[in-house]
Order: sequence, then C-alpha cells, then structure tokens
Amino acid sequence: MTVITTHINADFDAMASLLAAQKLYPGAVVVFPGSQEKNLRNFFINSMVYLFNMTDIKDIDFSSVKKLVLVDTRQAKRIGKMAALLSQPGIEIHVYDHHPPAPNDIEGHFVVHELTGANVTLLVEKIRKKRIPISADEATIMGLGVYEDTGSFTFPSTTERDLKTAAWLLSKGANLNIITDLITREITPEQVTVLNDLIQRTIRHHIHGIDIVVTSVTTPHYMPDFAFLVHKMMRMENIDAIFAIARMDNKIHIVARSRVPEVNAGLVLTDFGGGGHANAAAASVKNKTLAQTEHELVDALYNTVRHRRRASDVMSAPPICIDAHLTCGQAAELVNRYSINALLVTQKDRNQKNLLGYITRQVIEKALYHHLSMVSVSEYMTTDIAQVAPDAELDEIQEKIIENKQRILPVVGPSGIMGVITRTDLLNLLVRSHNQKNDRLNGQRTHTVHVRTRVILKFMRERLSARLIELLQSIGSSAEALGYNAYVIGGFVRDLFLYHPNEDIDVVIEGDGIAFARQFSKETQTRIHTHEKFGTAVVIFPDGFKIDIASARMEYYEFPAALPTVEMSSLKLDLFRRDFTINTLCIQLNPNKFGTLIDFFTAQKDLKEKTVRVLHNLSFVEDPTRAFRAIRFEQRFGFTIGKLTVNLIHNAVRMDFFKRLSGKRVFSELRQILKEENPTPAIVRLNDFNLLKVIHPSIELTDSLVNLFTSTKKVIAWYDLLFMEESYMKWAVYFMGLAHSCDMATTMDICRQFELTPRLKTIFGKERFAAKKSLLALERNTKIDNSAIYRELAPFRIEIVLYMMAAARTESVRKAISHFCVHLRFIEPLLKGKDLRALGLPPGPSYRKILDAIQDQKLNGHLETREDELIFARRLANLRKP
Repeated sequence: MTVITTHINADFDAMASLLAAQKLYPGAVVVFPGSQEKNLRNFFINSMVYLFNMTDIKDIDFSSVKKLVLVDTRQAKRIGKMAALLSQPGIEIHVYDHHPPAPNDIEGHFVVHELTGANVTLLVEKIRKKRIPISADEATIMGLGVYEDTGSFTFPSTTERDLKTAAWLLSKGANLNIITDLITREITPEQVTVLNDLIQRTIRHHIHGIDIVVTSVTTPHYMPDFAFLVHKMMRMENIDAIFAIARMDNKIHIVARSRVPEVNAGLVLTDFGGGGHANAAAASVKNKTLAQTEHELVDALYNTVRHRRRASDVMSAPPICIDAHLTCGQAAELVNRYSINALLVTQKDRNQKNLLGYITRQVIEKALYHHLSMVSVSEYMTTDIAQVAPDAELDEIQEKIIENKQRILPVVGPSGIMGVITRTDLLNLLVRSHNQKNDRLNGQRTHTVHVRTRVILKFMRERLSARLIELLQSIGSSAEALGYNAYVIGGFVRDLFLYHPNEDIDVVIEGDGIAFARQFSKETQTRIHTHEKFGTAVVIFPDGFKIDIASARMEYYEFPAALPTVEMSSLKLDLFRRDFTINTLCIQLNPNKFGTLIDFFTAQKDLKEKTVRVLHNLSFVEDPTRAFRAIRFEQRFGFTIGKLTVNLIHNAVRMDFFKRLSGKRVFSELRQILKEENPTPAIVRLNDFNLLKVIHPSIELTDSLVNLFTSTKKVIAWYDLLFMEESYMKWAVYFMGLAHSCDMATTMDICRQFELTPRLKTIFGKERFAAKKSLLALERNTKIDNSAIYRELAPFRIEIVLYMMAAARTESVRKAISHFCVHLRFIEPLLKGKDLRALGLPPGPSYRKILDAIQDQKLNGHLETREDELIFARRLANLRKP
C-alpha cells in the first residue's frame, strides 16, 4: 500500500498537492492526518470528493504500508498519527516540499525540495513532464492551491514557475470562478469582532531598526480563518511584519506574516514547534499561557530579526582622506582639525581615489614624537585593510572591525569610497540595541497604539436638536440589542465640528447592516429600501426624513478607476476606504459608549489645520473622481489641499487615469460641484489641475466663462431672494454656462459621454440653442413691448430663463428678463373658453387666438379688469362672426 498525506490543518495548497501526488502514484490512498478547515471539508463533501481516493486514518493498517508520500511538509510533528510510519522498518519515504529547510526535517529516500510559491507547483511540473492527463476539475483544485499559496501571485515568495503552472492549469480547463469563490472570503460578524480586537490590542516593537507588530486575542472556540484575518489586518494597517497570538479552545496559535527580508517568520516560529516560509508561518503552542507565549515570542524576535541598518545607513560621509604623498605633520593637522582618530590613505588615479590603507592618530603622534613629521604617511600606513559594500549588514561590519582590530572601516561602492564606519559608530549602534533590550526587560519595551477617542456628548447636545439626539440613541440601543456596534459617520460628524448644518445621517454597523435596518424599521414603524449587493439600506420616516445604513465594509479596486468591489469588514477598514481623512471621523452610538468620538486617521488635526488629505498614495489611482471631491471640499470649507495630495492629483492627470472613468461618474461629481453655493472657484481649480479636459476637451477656462459664472451666481442669488417657492435645478443653470461656447454637435457629444437622460439632453441641447436665438432677438430689439418679451421667454423652463438672464450682454435685456420672472409670466387672461362661448363664438382655434390677444393687451397694460377683457373680447368676436 502507498499512502499520501500532508500536514494537520491542511490548506488548499496541501489539498491540491494531495491530488497531484495521487496522479503521480496511481492506486495510492489519500489520508488526512487530522482535522481540516471547515471550508475545505465542505468543499470536499459538496463538490470534488469523487476525485480523491480517500481513506480515513482509522481504516489504515499501518503494517501494510510500504511507501509514504509526504506533500507540503517535512516535519514529523506536523503529520499527527501518521508520524508512526516513519519508524516502521522497510518503509520507503517520498517527500515533496517547498518550505525552507528546518531542524528535524524528515530524510526521505526520494526528496523534491525547491523554493516555490506553492507546493503543488513542484508536483504539477512532474505531471507535465510525464504527460499525465488531468481533467478540468483536477486542474481547478490544483489551481486553487497555486492561487491561495501565492496570494493570487502577490506574495513575495511567488516564482516564475508558479505563474507557468497556473497558465498550464488554465489551459487544461481550470475554473477561475470556482477558485475566486473559494479564495475570496467574506468576513462574518464574529470575525469582524476578532479583527477589531486584534487592531485594538496592537503593540509595536522597534527591533533592530524594524517595526514589528505583536497582537493577541482570545476566542471561545477554534476559528479556522484566523490566518485570513491576520493577513487582512496586515494589508489594511500596511504592516511590515506581524505576529498574532490567539488562544482558541485552550490552545495557543501563532500566525506570522512578514514583508521584509530581515524578519523570517518561519525561522522565528521554529522555536515554538511551528514553521513555514520567510513570509508566512504558523505554530501551535501547548501548556503555556498567552502572556508566556508573548514574552517568549518577543525574546525570539530580538534573537532572530536581522538588523535592517546597512553600511550605507551608518557610515559617515564624505570620508576624510589624505593623499599618500603628504606628510605625517599634515596628517596630524587633519585629525586635529576634524577631531577624528584615523584617516584613509588614498592615491589619485585620474578622477578616482584608490584606497591604499589607513593611518591612526596613535601612529601619527608617535611619528611626530620621533621627529618624523616630514615623512610621508605612506611609509607608516596600515595596508592590510578590510572594507565593506554599501549594503553590508551589521554582522559583517561588526566582524570586520572587531576581528581585524580595525579602527576605521571604509565603505566602497562601484564609484569608489563612499564613506567610513568607525569603531565609535559601531559601538553607538550596539549600545542603542542593548538599551532597547534592557528597556524591554524592564517593562518599557513597548508602545501600544491607541485610536484617538474622546467623549463629545456635551458638544453634541449643544449642536444637535433633541430629536436628532433621541434618534441617534435609539439607533445605538437597537444595535446593542442585536450585539452590533453602531456609528454615525462621515460628513455628518465632519460638519458637526465645522459648525455647518447637516442632517444627512450615515450609520455604519459592525455586523449585518441590512438585518439591523429591518429590525430598526420594525421598531420605529418606518419604511425601508435595501441593497443586498452592497449591504446597505435606507430607512424612511413618515415625514420623509432618511437615514442611510451600511454594514462596515472594505472596497478594493481591480484596476485604476474601476468601480469598487465590496467586502464585509471592520470599522477601521470601512473608514480606510473613504476619500479623505476629514471624512473618517465617527461617533459610537451604543448606550455604554454613546457620544464617543473615534479618530483613526488624525482627522481632527486636519480639520484644525484646514487641510484636505487622502488616506493613502494610491487613492486617486483607485478612484480618480476623488480629485473632483478634493477640490469641492477645499473650496466649500476654505481649506487647502495638502502638498502630497496635490502631487498625487497631478500624477493621476499625467497618467490619464480619468480616461477609464464612465461619463456618468464624471457627471455626478461635476453636478455636485455645480450645486455648491459658488462653484466658480472650484471650476478655476479644476483648470489649475487640467481637469476641465476630463469634462470635454473643448471646454476652456476663459475670462468670459468666469464672468458668465459670476453673473450666474448673481442671478441665482437674486432669484432665490424672490422666495418663489419653485424648485429648480440650480446646477443646470451653471452647466449651461459651462457649455455656453459649445456648438450643438459638441453639446450632444458631452450629453452622450455623460449618459444624460433624454429630458436633460433636450434642455441642454435643443432648448438651450432655442434660448440663445431668443436672447439674440431680445438684444437686437432695443424697443420691445411686454407681450413680445413674454412670447420670447414663456416657452422656456425657469432654468433656461435664468441662464439667458446671466448670459445677456446688456442691462436692458437683463431687466426685461427679470421683469418677466417677477411679473409677466404670471399674467393670464381672466376670461376662459366658456366666456367666449357665451359671446356666441363657436369653439375652435379662434379661442386660443382671442385669449392670446387678450393676454398681450394685459401684458402691455391696456386691459386691467375682467370687464375690460369682455369688451375687448366682444370686439374681437364681432370681427370674427360671419
């Protein structure tokens, strides 16, 4: 019998390796040495179990096993009860493993050990070489192992061979949809809680120049996706190295991730009976407390982590040298002038100094004592001199200075001597490292990172109405009853501190936002609209007041300017996806923490400094429309866009990330700018960043455009003061001003690009150009009566009329249009069709003509009363009778 097995708590790579090994060893049985993760077990049972010749370990007769095939491990302690076969006489052992060598590795009769990103890559290469056929389902499982263990080819351990293996498996029918569904895991409410605990309990250790995060958590039962949460935290917090300790089921588990070569995760966890790669490792610890494990882990880090400081980091530059032909007396002047204890001795060769040796202060002083000040330094210099490259590590520096008893160590690069490291430099570095270790032992070793919080309940009561306070409290109570945390977030909190009125309430729930919204709607007897895809809902009160509710979520972008993909997440991850730091403030609403302000990203500081800043450097790559919002917030609040953010906007424009944006998204941001009280400065700012071309290449900032916007602002302010109680689209008036110089073809091109509705296309196209003709007619007729003004303007909606008023070039036309807005458009005949019928006129088109004539006379001031209208109508009726 041939048995194929892998390590306990098998992952997808181990599972894929089992299947691949089964193809290489026909007739062999597959045995799991212990428990598997839940998602793996479900995957086997529900879909692909038929592919495996699987046997339970209890059904194996160990004495009949002649060959043991190990995949994805070489450690006896990681194969559970199967380790008993290792000592069985006559058994042949084959090993396929991609982990770095470790103590107590199993010695096999046949070993394939190479460092690839995924272990299954090693076996697939054998399958390809032997031309063994595989099915599409088998290719999918093997591909699953490659994608998982390389982090979809993003982990540093990924090799060219992994990519080639994945390509071959795709050619064999591997299903990427299945792979994506299994690798992309949503965070459950329980996992959200654990992730938050990990973040809150973060402790940073600065070890040998490297920041390393150690965090811990306790859960009542085993959580199979703990490594997934650790990886998510590392990505969100941008951590170089993290070690997460979890007590689950009275057993300690350690998960380690590292992105820097100085921290070898697998090597650190070797002392804990674990193992893995330099970038990812895990260990299980028995019979120790959480505190003991953490203490021992930190000790292991101090003993294992390599110094990050290279020779180029610690050297003194430029080096002070002396030419070989100069005298010892001149050397004495140099060491005294610069207060140094050694000089490099060099000789010029064209444009470069060649290193010959070094001479110390002690030798120089002795030479002077013996009256040898006129002798050249080349006579007494030390020529046997060690040197290091700029990237030399501390161990090499220490060895060469101490072993060679060398007072000064030159750092030499391709271009020549770059600097020197003295014994004093080395001593200072070692003392600092020693002091760090002593501080750690004395309980001063750590720095706990706390989120900035403070209670602002009193401030809220001063700024918010009693109704809003009561509403927010009821939200917190409902969330508490479901075991969720609730936060009011974003613009509402920002504007609270800026003293701007804002009752647009956005609530984030750490948990199932839709389930909360349904429960809250039931309690408050309100309506609800849900959006299952995004985990959001809108609660609508009887008076029309709305609350937006969302599950805490994280967005990621598959390519620049793409719409975001949404995953359930924790509060900090939710905040990290937002556009600017000033929009990341939130207030907790749960009863025991009601009114607690939470600030993860120094938003309060940026509000105080009146600065708009992005949260990360790829912000505009992910969503270029944030550039429009940055300008809008800058101009609305009188803020300044931060220097780095300015550079990132310029970079996004230069890289032309905006070309991938849909027109609808650009229009949405432009409309928000045009809705501002005064959009003119924002339009000017758009031009500063060369963003007007994103709207359309034909739109340019000219003096006439600025003047038109200024005029539009005055017209809108004037009209609003009339209190007409007539709703209209203010932004549309500005939009027509922006397109004022565009011809019909360009206008239609803009409308198509922005995917505007037919109604808006008609307003900005056909109606606007008709209005421009009417405006031209009004400007040409210097003497025009009220009825003519009415006939020119009456066909247009109020947005068009206000646009015409802003674009009018003469004061007389502006006055005529304002007269129409205030008076003329409301003048109508008092007579109706029935009155004309009473005069003996038969119904027909003449009714409209007579009523229009009456309206014209009223507009021109010739008719005032109903009696006047009857007399005039009677006269017209007599003329029209046969």
